[in-house]
Amino acid sequence: MTEKSFFAGFGGQGIISLGQIWVYCAMKEGKNVTFFPFYGAEKRGGIARAGVIVSDGEIASPLVTTPDSALVMNSDSLPLCEGMLKDGGLLLVNSTLVKESPKRNGLTIAKVEASALAEQLGNVRFANMVALGAMAKLTGALALTEIEGILKNFFSPDKHKFIPKNVEAIRAGYNAV
Repeated sequence: MTEKSFFAGFGGQGIISLGQIWVYCAMKEGKNVTFFPFYGAEKRGGIARAGVIVSDGEIASPLVTTPDSALVMNSDSLPLCEGMLKDGGLLLVNSTLVKESPKRNGLTIAKVEASALAEQLGNVRFANMVALGAMAKLTGALALTEIEGILKNFFSPDKHKFIPKNVEAIRAGYNAV
């Protein structure tokens, strides 16, 4: 199994963190990974993207140019993601913020109200974790069976108080698709 994914949104949505946690989970599940972030110079509001590869085998290149799956967290990212996906690829859309439909045919479209679900959990900042859960279920790239323990190893001890909400958000995303 090899899954090439591309995550896109704007700064402040946790795209880079999502990519880091995605590959960390995969590593802890015994898979090979690559993580290639890209972001603008702005602290918030600029572009934020991450290309990730999860594989049972060796990975020849860290670049994700024709992904199997893409996550679109904001409207500005939709044209880029739908244009780069392979034919038949999965396009997961944060339907809370992205109201327009993709123009390209031949894609598998899934929607999750990531931002709205995160707000229901108490903070829109958990939208990236909602998206992580949805992407994991739809792609099968992550099992997430030991997610709480994995997050305890990922986050520094001063951030452990946020782990239960992160796990709740991941599960909400997983169950939403």
